[in-house]
Amino acid sequence: MNPETPVMTPETTQSLPLSGLEDVYDALATAIDRAGPDKAELFLVKLALLNAQRLGSSDLVREHIAAALADL
Repeated sequence: MNPETPVMTPETTQSLPLSGLEDVYDALATAIDRAGPDKAELFLVKLALLNAQRLGSSDLVREHIAAALADL
């Protein structure tokens, strides 16, 4: 991890309002399309790792992974 990157802990993060989630969904869908079917999985893994680094908590990331897997 870059020592200049601030570590985000659950105590320092904020919830994103629905409008923000819609913006993220749109940006994510566009990025997946840009990556193309051959690179979409790699893009999503890179994005997940970048977000995990920013969250700064492997436990929280594991919780998010479990939540994302639920009801697929």
